[in-house]
Amino acid sequence: MQVYWLEQGEADAAPENDWLSAHEVLLLSGMRFAKRRADWRLGRWTAKHAVAGYLHLTDQTYSLQEIEIRSLSSGAPEVFLANRPAPVTISLSHRDGIAVCAVAPSKVALGCDLEIIEPHSDAFLTDYFTAEEQALVARSADRDLLLALLWSAKESALKALGTGLRLDTRCVVVRPNDASFDSAGWHALQVRHSSGRVFYGWWQQTGELVRTLVSDPASPPPILLRSQLERTAGRFHQLSTAILLA
Repeated sequence: MQVYWLEQGEADAAPENDWLSAHEVLLLSGMRFAKRRADWRLGRWTAKHAVAGYLHLTDQTYSLQEIEIRSLSSGAPEVFLANRPAPVTISLSHRDGIAVCAVAPSKVALGCDLEIIEPHSDAFLTDYFTAEEQALVARSADRDLLLALLWSAKESALKALGTGLRLDTRCVVVRPNDASFDSAGWHALQVRHSSGRVFYGWWQQTGELVRTLVSDPASPPPILLRSQLERTAGRFHQLSTAILLA
């Protein structure tokens, strides 16, 4: 089983709304606050492109309209293609004008999250983290980074559980594994729920941003999806190379 991901910024999204389905346009028009509209819109744009890349669909307007991201009663996103459930599972997160979407086969428990590395109070640490996690932070040489990582992994796991932050964040314990990483800078981690269920995942830092993805079953390091333009350019390069070598 392999997890894929795509990250987009506000500048990546088209200025028009013609890539949204009719129902999505209706939902967007009913949102009162500009930030809420911008976050929701960027999340849909990123998710649709991630699904298109995963399913090898075109990312032209007409194709994106056919991909609809609906919300379950839990708030989790569900993908429909031409008004039918698509064979994928996705998870979404956005922070400060950036959105990320993780994609995996259907039936996979999946969660992803973005967090900014920033200072937090001691009360934040004691209120939301287990004794084991607090001890880990106390030993850390980079408190702010570790807190962002632990919090992000908790959010990812709670999304994979289908509950989000409705559960006590101390019901999941995050255990990073700095010794395990790949060439793209993904480090392994585990998150154990109080029920005994374990989610396996990965975390990555870029500047002041931390990304986490978890899944059940486990996945190798996540693979970055490419846009249709990049996929086409790659195929053209392969074809040109084959012709030159023929």
